[in-house]
Amino acid sequence: MPLVVMKITLPSLLIVSLTFLLVSCTTAQAEPAAYQPYYFVTAPPDSTATPTPFQPINLVSSAAQPVILPTHAQTLVTATLPPLIVTSTPFPTASAPAEAQPMPELVTTPQPLIDAPDTITFLLLGSDLRSGQSYRTDTIVLAIIRPRDGQVSLISIPRDLWVNIPTVGMQRINTAFQYGEIYGYSGGGAGLLKDTLLFNFGLQIDHTALVDFDGFRRIIDTLGGIDVPIFCPYTDWRLIDPSYDPEDENNWTLFTAGPGLIHMDGDYALWYARSRKKSNDFDRGRRQQEVLRSIYAQALRTNTLASLPQLYSDFSTTIQTDLGLGDILQFAPLALHLNNADIRSYYIAGDLVIPWITPGGAYVLLPNTELIQQTINTALAASPRQQERQALTVEIQNGSPYDGWDALVAERLNYAGYDTSFNLADNRDHAQTLLYDLTSDQDRTRSASLLASLGLPDSALVSVPTANSRTSYAVIVGSDYNACFDPQGLAP
Repeated sequence: MPLVVMKITLPSLLIVSLTFLLVSCTTAQAEPAAYQPYYFVTAPPDSTATPTPFQPINLVSSAAQPVILPTHAQTLVTATLPPLIVTSTPFPTASAPAEAQPMPELVTTPQPLIDAPDTITFLLLGSDLRSGQSYRTDTIVLAIIRPRDGQVSLISIPRDLWVNIPTVGMQRINTAFQYGEIYGYSGGGAGLLKDTLLFNFGLQIDHTALVDFDGFRRIIDTLGGIDVPIFCPYTDWRLIDPSYDPEDENNWTLFTAGPGLIHMDGDYALWYARSRKKSNDFDRGRRQQEVLRSIYAQALRTNTLASLPQLYSDFSTTIQTDLGLGDILQFAPLALHLNNADIRSYYIAGDLVIPWITPGGAYVLLPNTELIQQTINTALAASPRQQERQALTVEIQNGSPYDGWDALVAERLNYAGYDTSFNLADNRDHAQTLLYDLTSDQDRTRSASLLASLGLPDSALVSVPTANSRTSYAVIVGSDYNACFDPQGLAP
């Protein structure tokens, strides 16, 4: 997709697509009770935490002929498609029982190319490259930048998405990179993963960047850590010390993060972004985007842009990207004018996928191609509503006894496209969370959208028309505020 002349800003390619990526591990795939778009864990679960070692990919499925990959594949080739086995009690989605879900039509021919001339697309990839044998890209985040509008969209792609990989056939999307590297696909792993998205959804990818565990930790620690707003308390198994043997179950303990604004070093952030033993990949995608947003905010606060050449040198051995230092420096100064309210978050979850079982007994997610393409098209397009919301000023005051809850409210509004600022409350003993409408026109449709974004009832609105107010709205956070929310569908 061509690069357009930029009238306003976009984030630095370093911050968004080169260094600040997320990683995840290849862990055992426990049979879930149900696939849900999000699953917030608040109670201690069972007692095992030892991951299952990586199992190599089997190129020959039980219902397909062997696929011989060419050294340099120049065209998209569809291999023999193995049939899917539907169990008598398939796992339900969040919206309806699985037995009521129609079987989507599998993609056997390339999808039409999506025309998006005013965008630049990036694949942000994470994998464990340390073991020498496992490098499935278990973290796949699509970042779409609209330079002309100063908007960014993030789409989390679940690793178990069952897609048609060119020259391979039907496999999980997280295996495409590995196939491309091992079997010499043109462009390597990145090339095959890009062609996989092009084949299945018609989406052309311009750039890719991949980081490993150690590189991710070093990036976070170089920033001095990050402050992550955790809306819902998350409990999962964590190594007591990162130096301990992960194969010894006695070295694991149940650990709960949040709610609140939590400062994380590299190891803490890695655990929060990659763990899924007590949740699922959908929830992990949500947490990964939380961390991505926090990394970007911290990079701006610490003036990381001034250190780009040194950072590029320091992390070049742990990051694989098709971007050079010159590419990054060209865009770096423009990042200063973009904040988290300019970032929209999307997730391939819920009705966009249907859980099924492969002939080999593996649990995978069949894509609802039509709905996924609708989501991609929404993410690619400019959002007038986001521009309208950013014209407002929303001030947050923490009147609750809980430190950091003003940051939780602000970030929630950022997800919905609102710019926010902070001020001190008159006291920290407010029992009720209230939204004060200080505008002169008192537009109830506009205030209703704010209330819905905050999860507040109509009774929380207080109308106080104020002439020449520098603030459109003010939120006083009380002790009754429920910080936990589902970001799915909140993007403007």
